[in-house]
Amino acid sequence: MRIISGKFKSRHLKGTPPAGLRPTSDKLRETVFNILGPRVQDSTFLDGCAGMGAIGLEAISRGAAFVYFVEQSRKACQLIRENLNSLEIKDRFRVLEMDLKKGLDAVETPVNIAFIDPPYDRDDLYDVALTHFRGDLLILEYSRRKVLPETAVGLRQIRSLVQGDAALAFYTAEHM
Repeated sequence: MRIISGKFKSRHLKGTPPAGLRPTSDKLRETVFNILGPRVQDSTFLDGCAGMGAIGLEAISRGAAFVYFVEQSRKACQLIRENLNSLEIKDRFRVLEMDLKKGLDAVETPVNIAFIDPPYDRDDLYDVALTHFRGDLLILEYSRRKVLPETAVGLRQIRSLVQGDAALAFYTAEHM
């Protein structure tokens, strides 16, 4: 796995994903960030169910002002910290080693963009993301065989796309 663009372009990430983690492919990461474009610059970004943290590291590389990495696995959090260290990133991030609900509740500042990639079989985590996210844009990665709702508590799906076995759903806050 590597950083695709920005300050750390082409830098490889250290480590092998712990058993049970399914990292977002380089191609899908590139698609996400091509869609986001300049929105990432100076944003507060959340990488939920972060795994090795590739999405959050890509956001930092592309100029995010601050990134939250939310991940429950101790081994995965260690890999995130090792990659942050190897890229000499000393600030502008916080690793929250906790479950997704607690992580979303622990975020101290408004989030502009959140990318959340739960294990495909964990419907409960999709529900948590859709009911606890407070921010501007929520992106969920899911199996293309799953159906996500068009709306959720204060959120409206504005875009979806399928790439291979994965799919992405983009949600924004509904304005009353």
